[in-house]
Amino acid sequence: MSSKPADPVPARKAPGKAERKALAGLLRPWQAPQTAGRAGAKSQRKAFSLAGFDPAAKPFSTGDKAGDKQAVEALAVELDGLQNLFYADRRYKLLVILQGTDTSGKDGTLRGVFSQMSPLGVHTAAWKAPSEDERARDYLWRIHQKIPAAGEIMIFNRSHYEDVLVPPVNGWITPAQTAQRYQQINDFERMLSETGTVVLKFMLHISFDEQRARLQERIDDPTKHWKFALGDLEARKQWKPYQQAYADLLGPTSTSWAPWTIVPPDSKTHRNLMIATLLRQALRALDLRYPPDNPALKGLKVV
Repeated sequence: MSSKPADPVPARKAPGKAERKALAGLLRPWQAPQTAGRAGAKSQRKAFSLAGFDPAAKPFSTGDKAGDKQAVEALAVELDGLQNLFYADRRYKLLVILQGTDTSGKDGTLRGVFSQMSPLGVHTAAWKAPSEDERARDYLWRIHQKIPAAGEIMIFNRSHYEDVLVPPVNGWITPAQTAQRYQQINDFERMLSETGTVVLKFMLHISFDEQRARLQERIDDPTKHWKFALGDLEARKQWKPYQQAYADLLGPTSTSWAPWTIVPPDSKTHRNLMIATLLRQALRALDLRYPPDNPALKGLKVV
């Protein structure tokens, strides 16, 4: 019997040039323009707007909802295999950032895209308001503690980008301090990238009307009351300032090492399809492989 472990990834050819080109064409309109980071500070002065991004769009859809659901299920199976190989390889780390307003689908993405992955090596962190102990330190201190280790996938439900959303909207930091934080975040993510962490950032761009419907659903359904807080209504009153804060950060913090992808999430199925497709693309691009066989296993028999 061969000592080489069976490949858990479903048998299929690596994506060819035509497939990669087609996917790039679908993705390009949904990526924020990239800045050069600290060296490109001047380019960050250019205004970025979310007005041209339709939250109800379905760029990755086949046009058939049932077909899209089947595609998501198939992707979940393939991602499970890729994640097992990723964990065995141990040369990389993967940080997935899900950022968006209330009801934009961060929890739903965790269930729809990541739930079938093996719990071995897959972790999540949900970020809320910092504790007193966390506020006594720099704002990235608590974030760094949750960065994935070798072979791990970490999914952030919200992230360090809350620190360039909530404080500016509420006037707790100045525009100059906000711009300084953009640069600090770029440097932080560049350090992660240069030390083996792949950073995928998804901004779930829900519409005002869809958020209203989802908040109302949480109020009307007793089984969803736990997901609703009166503070959600207060944040909704600040919709325009928060949309502007997102637009302000997307340009300066979309870099070649950690670009932003804007996901239209009004369709939950399409949201999962788009993110799962891009996650598969990122894992395939890593040329994952098993570590060398242990010579001590050759000819070994279990009795």
